[in-house]
Amino acid sequence: MSRTQCFEWYSRFKTGRTSIDEDPRSGRHPMSTDDVHIDAVLDLILQNRLLTLREIAEDVGISFGSCQAILTEKIKMQRIAAKFVPRMLTEDQKANRVNISQELLNRVSVEENFFKTIVTG
Repeated sequence: MSRTQCFEWYSRFKTGRTSIDEDPRSGRHPMSTDDVHIDAVLDLILQNRLLTLREIAEDVGISFGSCQAILTEKIKMQRIAAKFVPRMLTEDQKANRVNISQELLNRVSVEENFFKTIVTG
């Protein structure tokens, strides 16, 4: 931090400032990441997961950066092997994984040759 910046902060706290947060700035709030645009991006992704960020941004009418922010921060998706996929499993998906795992474990305990049938099958 520069010497000038240190003096600036010192004078701010000396006058009674207690917060280190930035002061509110004037200007427009971001409009591209509102619920309408988030829903539009999500609909496009659910229809075709192979779309690029540029294609989505053009279709929705927002900037590339806004499209990227919506997908990564709002919808919590990331690109894997040219497809957008959710980062986290839903509760239904987690429960389904547990059920399938339990069924497989039960089947192994009942059928002694279960693994052999999978490998040779």
